[in-house]
Amino acid sequence: MSQTPNIVFIMTDQQRYDTIAELGFSHVDTPNLDRLVKEGTSFDRTYVTSPSCSPSRASLFTGTFPHTNGVFRNDETWNYSWVSDLNKAGYRCVNVGKMHTWPVEGAFGFHERHVTENKDRAHPNLPFYLDNWDKAIWTRGFEKPSRQTYKRRDDYHEQLGAFVWELPEDLHPDVFVPQTACMWLDRYSGDDPFFLQIGIPGPHPPYDPTQRHLDRYDGRQMPEPIRDYDLDSQPEPYKALRQNHFEGNHDAVVHLKDPTEEQMQRQRRHYYANVSMIDEQVGLVIDALERRGVLDNTVIVFTSDHGDSLNDHGHSQKWNMYEQSVHVPAIFWGPNIPAGQRVTDLVSLMDLGPTILETCGVTPPEWMEAQSLRPYFEATPPPRRNCVFAEHARDAILTETEFVSMVMVDDWKLVHFVDYDEGQLFDLETDPGERNNRWNDPDCAEKKNEMINRLLDWRIRSSLKTQKFQNALSSAAPS
Repeated sequence: MSQTPNIVFIMTDQQRYDTIAELGFSHVDTPNLDRLVKEGTSFDRTYVTSPSCSPSRASLFTGTFPHTNGVFRNDETWNYSWVSDLNKAGYRCVNVGKMHTWPVEGAFGFHERHVTENKDRAHPNLPFYLDNWDKAIWTRGFEKPSRQTYKRRDDYHEQLGAFVWELPEDLHPDVFVPQTACMWLDRYSGDDPFFLQIGIPGPHPPYDPTQRHLDRYDGRQMPEPIRDYDLDSQPEPYKALRQNHFEGNHDAVVHLKDPTEEQMQRQRRHYYANVSMIDEQVGLVIDALERRGVLDNTVIVFTSDHGDSLNDHGHSQKWNMYEQSVHVPAIFWGPNIPAGQRVTDLVSLMDLGPTILETCGVTPPEWMEAQSLRPYFEATPPPRRNCVFAEHARDAILTETEFVSMVMVDDWKLVHFVDYDEGQLFDLETDPGERNNRWNDPDCAEKKNEMINRLLDWRIRSSLKTQKFQNALSSAAPS
């Protein structure tokens, strides 16, 4: 067996930071993720580069920001993935589950792709395709749950997207995907090192745990949503985003202007029960690695592409720059990874890319905007990164702004809209709930200007850093 480490990269969809008990959140049961935290290294201040699926993932798998790789929204064409570099280095590269690439089943460096995508795609504006999960449900003679099936329920408009999974448990996407990965681990006959990406579709809505997992949360008090603030203080694009949620039912979530406490508690119990379902599957993946005899030579990476508002700040799902949307867990576990290390420096989600490459002995391309986290696993940590960035543009749901940017500098966060004089400025040290927008506070004028200048400096330096990436894409484009 090769001593080059295998990589199992588990990526969930829409899992916010406060979803792992060992990180300090006792309202959720996650014994297997707790193990990864206790025996590995957790990057506790990891921020996404974009608060929606495909832009965040394209950024992660290229090591560049959306404005560099051109993927600002779902269903925009991907042009590169560092998985191809692992492929060239001799890794067997396999995707099971969600990557949210476009084209959906493009190779992007993988030898095998066993694609399962979003839980709910039953909308005429979304591209049509049939993934492995669709086929499995059809073969078993069932109709796949979606917003179209949930709409038939008399209580559809009161449930906030929270339903109980009623088909056999093995057909739930958050079971079907990791169990397919376990099947691959049990059956693949090669002995070359492997990169196995497991894209679990949950806890993205519909929030649909099985009854068995939901029962564990029966009567449990969930953290209350952040509601003690003035909605009128939010910038116009976020007011419009909230209105968009009222008028639509994105992913079977009917968003209500004034849900009751019980409705919000119920939504959260379903969400966190869905996380516990995923946690159970993480344990089964670990068991499969042990059966194969490779656990001691495998690095497990766990993260998510963005978070979920769950009615915090009056919002549904993501598309905003609040903490619940942009702050995610990120854990490394395995050989030569320090146990019990909690890194509190700012980290960008795309930093996981060059970290994985270096773990596999592959030198990242010099034009990557991401920074490797490998030094944190060694004797001397790297120079502390004191700022991270995120951006969102041309989105089909966040429609009131053409481009929104976020910069975090230490504990300060600024959100800038290219088409509005309004914005957001928060001091997370004194205001972790982001209740007090200090954009117009005269005492913060200097801080605001400093952070806006950070955005300007970032965009200029980004273009210089990635020139060779852009040149490579131009030379590869068909004439």
